[in-house]
Amino acid sequence: MPSPRQLACSLLLAVPMLAAAQSGERPEVQAAAAKLKAQVVEWRRDFHQHPELSNREAKTAAKVAEHLRKLGLKPRTGIAQHGVVAIIQGGKPGPKIALRADMDALPVTEQTGLAYASKATGQYRGETVGVMHACGHDAHIAILLGVADALVANREQLPGQVMLIFQPAEEGAPGNEEGGASLMLKEGLFADFKPQAVFGLHVFSNVLAGKIAVRGGPLMAASDRFSIKVIGRQTHGSAPWNGIDPIVAGADLIGTAQTVVSRRANLAKQPAVLSFGAIKGGIRYNIIPDDVEMVGTIRTFDEGMRQQIFADLKNVAEHTAAAHGAKVEAQVPDQDGNPATVNDPALTAKMLPSLQAVVGAENVYEPPLQMGAEDFSFYAQQAPAMFFFVGSTGPGIDPATAPSNHSPQFLLDESSLDVGLRALLQVSLDYLHAGQAG
Repeated sequence: MPSPRQLACSLLLAVPMLAAAQSGERPEVQAAAAKLKAQVVEWRRDFHQHPELSNREAKTAAKVAEHLRKLGLKPRTGIAQHGVVAIIQGGKPGPKIALRADMDALPVTEQTGLAYASKATGQYRGETVGVMHACGHDAHIAILLGVADALVANREQLPGQVMLIFQPAEEGAPGNEEGGASLMLKEGLFADFKPQAVFGLHVFSNVLAGKIAVRGGPLMAASDRFSIKVIGRQTHGSAPWNGIDPIVAGADLIGTAQTVVSRRANLAKQPAVLSFGAIKGGIRYNIIPDDVEMVGTIRTFDEGMRQQIFADLKNVAEHTAAAHGAKVEAQVPDQDGNPATVNDPALTAKMLPSLQAVVGAENVYEPPLQMGAEDFSFYAQQAPAMFFFVGSTGPGIDPATAPSNHSPQFLLDESSLDVGLRALLQVSLDYLHAGQAG
């Protein structure tokens, strides 16, 4: 069976006429980029300075909807709490596509020193935290607004229809709330508008500005969250024999859980990761507490491995705790996670020349599998999809050592805004016009 990469290459060889037709950047893309460059930067800086956490994007959504109305569109608001959706009706018949940008920020205190750095705070897991667009979603909003401007300006010559999706809560809904792409779909996002293709992008610190990374087939991992509560019995720290120590049991559990991936998962098949992200238990140095709570993440590409890791982790938690006389409440996973993000190989091969037309063939490459996750994966389950990375690390900086997405020092080279705008617009126009011709 051919690999996704081999399939993509073979499909690419099968469409030489399309590649030749898309050998250069469209003039309307060049014109839009020149006209909108400063405006996109201004939008991005405004969103960056005023970030909002997942499912709290009310002001961001209001700004987006206001601008879409100025373009003469009729946005639907309040989808999945703060989602905004608008449809651009082209002047000619053609395909239907959807373009997505995420809007939420992270509970991270910014340390970039930028003049427009965020000073916002919010509430997360019961604590007051700094809020920052540490993942680059501010760039995504600004890019899609720019693409919307360009498509509306060319609406009379535009074949088909374009759905603009400004999505909340990509980083995950807080607590027991629902949110993100899955909730937008649950609330009927594609009920009356079934796209033939869905496109999205992400600015990425691992890629140099001016370059684009894309691959057909699996791109980003499935992401699942787990929570484990180890229940012991409180006692004075000077007399541990009078209680059951959940801290020691928890420490043993964390160590043993590493064997779930290192000794039980077949890593020769696909990579997998199991990580603990937070531990909370106790309040005083000389009191052994009643319980300890732990949360973490599981990343996989293969559904069978995903389910096996769920079962193995729960088994390890229960039996390791029992060996210490403790009990556990293990929720593995503790909510619905994101499936793996899989680019449609045929669509990716078809649109590769569009990306190459924007930055040059030498600046578009296939990245390795990414253990990060994206809820764009839910759209990719509904229609053929392509998701690509736009380099955000500026010249003179090694992407391998640059502050990563989610870092308080994540620094976006603003040339990536121009590349993102041109790439998403070129892909959209090429697909729509090719569909019209077909």
